[in-house]
Amino acid sequence: MPVKPVIPRFAAVIFADDIVKLATFYAAVAGLTETDAGKGHIVVAGNGFELTLHAMPRGVPASGPPYPAREETCLKICLPVKDLAASRKAAGAHGGSLRPKTAEWEARGFRACDGFDPEGNVFQLRVPASVKPAKAPPVAARKAKR
Repeated sequence: MPVKPVIPRFAAVIFADDIVKLATFYAAVAGLTETDAGKGHIVVAGNGFELTLHAMPRGVPASGPPYPAREETCLKICLPVKDLAASRKAAGAHGGSLRPKTAEWEARGFRACDGFDPEGNVFQLRVPASVKPAKAPPVAARKAKR
């Protein structure tokens, strides 16, 4: 019986100089598992998300190492994790970093912290917030205060 392909709900592609290093990093930090690999790419996935690490196209020069932190980019990948502290430790052990606990913040029911992978790409990790944020007043009430 043929296997029906499963399309992940969410996916992203990162072009990288060292796809093995980045695949190992995201597997360790975000709990993703390698699901496919081929010439020039590695796919890691989990929780309905698929991340393809693709080798930089031929002719595109490497930007490092060392790699500059690229925080102000047009796109930031946000990944759910079970524990920010454990992910912070894993990030450091695999050549990246997650900002310190003092840089964590809460919004819309999650707690988040930004970090950088070994090639300087910014990413964000999220866990459910321990305390739900207060609800904003209804729009009519905010308009009346103006």
